[in-house]
Amino acid sequence: MEITRFDEMVAAAVQVGPVAVAVAAAHDPEVLRAVDRAQREGNVRENLVGDWTAIEEDAEQTGKEQAGMAVIHEPDTRLAARRVVGMAREGETGVVVKGQIKTADLLGQVLNREVGIRGRGLLSHVGIFELPGMDRLIYLSDSGVVVYPDVYQKLEIINNVVAVARFFGLAEPKVAILAASEPVHPKIPASIDALALSKMAEQGWVEGALVDGPLGLELAISPRAAAVEESDSPIAGLADVLIVPNVEAGNIVAKGLLYFAHARMAGLVVGARSPAGGAQVPVVISSRADSAETRYLSLAMAALLANRPLPG
Repeated sequence: MEITRFDEMVAAAVQVGPVAVAVAAAHDPEVLRAVDRAQREGNVRENLVGDWTAIEEDAEQTGKEQAGMAVIHEPDTRLAARRVVGMAREGETGVVVKGQIKTADLLGQVLNREVGIRGRGLLSHVGIFELPGMDRLIYLSDSGVVVYPDVYQKLEIINNVVAVARFFGLAEPKVAILAASEPVHPKIPASIDALALSKMAEQGWVEGALVDGPLGLELAISPRAAAVEESDSPIAGLADVLIVPNVEAGNIVAKGLLYFAHARMAGLVVGARSPAGGAQVPVVISSRADSAETRYLSLAMAALLANRPLPG
């Protein structure tokens, strides 16, 4: 069944049952609110790693239930990240969650060749957006990890997000590779990459998806714009997945959807994998400005994807 609303995603996560999550540097009120809500609803089972006193103070501030709170005391944030990644490496947790720690410090531990959980492929961020008035979820990648991907990295980004979209029930996700110009232009590198990726998809480098580009954002998602501009793209106005040229573009699109279009969002990093059984380990790296709801929805997304056979 295709998941078209976040309420359906949350309900599916509850059916899966509680998945163990480990939070690095867990002294973060918004993270604690989200984890507490997800745990009370049966999505996750918490493991909090960080400064015990700070976690206790934040839990009291947020009204989080402290009885039976699972806390591992580690005041050094980098060591807390290493501890959490170690838990994932040993199969003790299915999801890694960022608390009060820099994203680079957490991902540095994830990618550590000796003690990390890097998979065989590329780590990339997948965002999912529920927009007022739209009959489907919109997937966006990569707005958080690969800063300036080359065409081969973009191919991996596409395959990562397609795997997530297919897991969420899309039989053949429609993938739009975004650029500022639909005709390929030699001075717009994103348009050149988009054409190359479209041809690569035609030749079987992407399975189970319909890929086209370059497309402008309006042509990708607006049937009216597609009709007015007489686009011949098979996915014009119908895109499920938006592939952005780089993190800057992705971040701007994501923030625009959140703050101007009043979208709801879930997002995480895919591609990490535990050596203990080869299980997929989603990494939730919400930004400091993200709401407790965004973090909560990201946990539900992670609970569904944990231990699933995705790329990586």
